[in-house]
Amino acid sequence: MTATASSIVKIIAYQILITLTVSVIFSLMFDIAYGKFAFLGGLIGIIPNAYLGIRLIRSLKLEAKKFINSFYASESIKLLITATLFFLVFKMPDIKLLPLLACYVSTLSVFWFALLMR
Repeated sequence: MTATASSIVKIIAYQILITLTVSVIFSLMFDIAYGKFAFLGGLIGIIPNAYLGIRLIRSLKLEAKKFINSFYASESIKLLITATLFFLVFKMPDIKLLPLLACYVSTLSVFWFALLMR
């Protein structure tokens, strides 16, 4: 596994860890419904990033121009996946917005910390 692929896998693993931790905290502090929506928020952060990570790993051996084109296409699809997942969750009854967004933002914060740790 290349260093880039290893970094992508680590980021996704940390996002999963953050999602589970935040979900358990919301479940313990409030109730299971809050934990469920926190978990869904985490999944909204993880699934599109995992898709993008897989596409990037597969594109590593492409020449530069093809890699950039693949990256832009994959990033666009990632944004569509994110919007679709939010749309589906917002259609659910009795949505708990605080844990949903808190865990979503927590999963995204993994990128910030990954940059600081380099």
